[in-house]
Amino acid sequence: MLKSCYRDIFEAGTDEAGRGCLAGPVTAAAIILPEGFENPILNDSKQLSETKRDFLRPILEKESIAFGVCHVFQDEIDEINILNASILAMHRALDSMTQPPNFILVDGNRFKPYLNIDHECIVKGDSKYMSIAAASVLAKTHRDEYMAKIHEEFPMYNWKKNKGYPTKEHREAIKQYGLTKYHRKSFRQLPEQLTLDI
Repeated sequence: MLKSCYRDIFEAGTDEAGRGCLAGPVTAAAIILPEGFENPILNDSKQLSETKRDFLRPILEKESIAFGVCHVFQDEIDEINILNASILAMHRALDSMTQPPNFILVDGNRFKPYLNIDHECIVKGDSKYMSIAAASVLAKTHRDEYMAKIHEEFPMYNWKKNKGYPTKEHREAIKQYGLTKYHRKSFRQLPEQLTLDI
């Protein structure tokens, strides 16, 4: 059962999607839900089907007090590393909200202070707090939408299906076609070679 509120009416939940991908952005969302908000379907986005996530997205965006979504793209990920890029995406998502929060709930265990607003990191927060679960749904659906768009440019990698994650199919496509402008060059794209061809 998700808790609806931690401590404050303008509490923002924030989460990211795409941290472990080989291609595409890391995407973060932040959202402030109204007091008393309930939805029987809402859960951690990883526990929901794509259909349910897509169903929830317009509901969350319409009923929220404020929300923001931000992509941090592969070039910036390569420059500052994926942890910093994930936190930066959360900060930018918070920046883009029309109503600033006065408390921030963060999924995970790492965050950097945002302005002078108190925050708390909560491991597996997307399965504990409604605002974090809502942020996880927004981050995932916005990122999936972007990956489906760039899939049209490079269909051989099948990003529409694998979303840039390191599936066997994605790695095989990298072996065959090489890297694109959307791949993260700082990530190990293929497993290390275990045998030498002698």
